Amino acid sequence: MKPPCEMVVWYVIPAIRSELAKDLLKLGMRQKDISELMDITQPAVSQYLTDKRGSGIQFNDDVKELISDFADDLYSGDAGKSDIISRTCAICKKIKTEDILCQLHQEKGDIPADCKACLSSQ
Repeated sequence: MKPPCEMVVWYVIPAIRSELAKDLLKLGMRQKDISELMDITQPAVSQYLTDKRGSGIQFNDDVKELISDFADDLYSGDAGKSDIISRTCAICKKIKTEDILCQLHQEKGDIPADCKACLSSQ
């Protein structure tokens, strides 16, 4: 059985990065600039944009709005590289309060349907 934190590392963080990269691209940033800002490689950005990485999780509107607001702040310069960790953690915490992580954990983690491990790890 995989602990919730492992599910976050393998599925949630890549999905957040994917949405963030897509939002930054829509705002007009180039892949190279996105990669430098997010401190990842340009090929990783390409994989996020083409859903080869970070796909498979559908975020609700509240989470999408948090990611979109973050992208706007990064693009406008109101947030910088130092904000990436704290904002990603805030988005992840929001996800942990939703059923998204529990559903993913049950799909990928081979756990009982009545498990509350994700919710108790907040």
